[in-house]
Amino acid sequence: MKFIRQVWESLLFAYQALRSNVLRTTLSLLGVSIGIFAIVAVFTAVDSLKQNIRSEIDSFSSGGVIYVGKWPWLMQNNYPWWKYLNRPEMKYTEYKYLKDHLKSAQAVVIIDNGRTASATNGSSSMDVNMSGASYEYNQIASVPIGEGRYFLPIESENGMNVCIIGALVAENLSPGRSAVGQIIKLNGIKFSVIGIIEKKGTDILSFGGTPDEKVFVPYNTYSAVFQKDKPAPDIAIKAMESDAGQVALEGEITGIMRSLRSIKPKQEDNFSINRLDGLNQFFDGIFSVLNIAGSLIAGFSLLVGGFGIANIMFVSVKERTNIIGIQKSLGAKNYFILFQFLFEAVFLSLIGGLVGIGLVVLITLIPQEALPLHLSVANVAKGLMISSFIGILSGIIPAWVAAKMDPVIAIRSK
Repeated sequence: MKFIRQVWESLLFAYQALRSNVLRTTLSLLGVSIGIFAIVAVFTAVDSLKQNIRSEIDSFSSGGVIYVGKWPWLMQNNYPWWKYLNRPEMKYTEYKYLKDHLKSAQAVVIIDNGRTASATNGSSSMDVNMSGASYEYNQIASVPIGEGRYFLPIESENGMNVCIIGALVAENLSPGRSAVGQIIKLNGIKFSVIGIIEKKGTDILSFGGTPDEKVFVPYNTYSAVFQKDKPAPDIAIKAMESDAGQVALEGEITGIMRSLRSIKPKQEDNFSINRLDGLNQFFDGIFSVLNIAGSLIAGFSLLVGGFGIANIMFVSVKERTNIIGIQKSLGAKNYFILFQFLFEAVFLSLIGGLVGIGLVVLITLIPQEALPLHLSVANVAKGLMISSFIGILSGIIPAWVAAKMDPVIAIRSK
């Protein structure tokens, strides 16, 4: 009980010392404030970017989907790039064969995008990103229809001139009225608008472009009108729910594709099987590097702030040497003196940390769509823990010097 009371009294002494030197206290915590601001800002930006990318990946596919194409999403080290270039493109006949013969798949879809077209409606026009996909596309990816409807099977199979447009396309081509049911021209060819995708807004990263500026058409229509002589589709295949890790599906795809392309047993595959979890692992590695790099840069600010606090604490010890002597002559224990200065250093650092975190909070409140920032409780806790550690590190030596003073020599000092 006595120990707790003395610790409490040490806290009060530290608080009073900070109050009596407001200007010095303010100047001392600036370095820590900048350092904590930098570290928490880096953590917050990286976490927000990670959340944004994961959201994009989730919208890109509903999970358990394998993509078969000419190019790998992640290049292998020391693998000749020209071998990828010489691979054949995926064919519509291969898509049909996989769709008819795969037993481990829920849905098989052929997709192609990356081409632009000029969209016009009367005097309104804009350039749009074109995407062509077979009917089951909405089973492997999110296509949130805000108005109108999705493709019908007959429209997809017969390659009819119908389209689903993004929200921004609808706003530009049909201002002030609904675009559903209207006839627009894509590269001069008439298409009927059957649906509008919900508005998503601007993202710092959008796989294949933002859906707000996209136009979706059936794949057969796309191949006839926009592919011309350069088809470059991918085939997306969704695994059964029971196929954990899509192991069975990948094995079946590999076997069928090698058979279709007459690949001999000792020959390597001339197609790539891509997974979204590979992208997640790739980005996780990047985020780890960003966190480390940002922490090292911000650490220099914290180092300067820590030296500043240590310097102020030595000055404080020098100023209060006489008081320390009086306290020790009246029976104050060494830990009582040590805690006074240690708590003062920790208080200084924590206040600086709170100011830095407060600045990050203000930044997260700035409205912007490119990369919405979210300050998590975990990052706040990290900031406060780092602040406390810097305070202890900066204050332990001055506090130890004060605690070990000879009371007779200390009381005689001026």
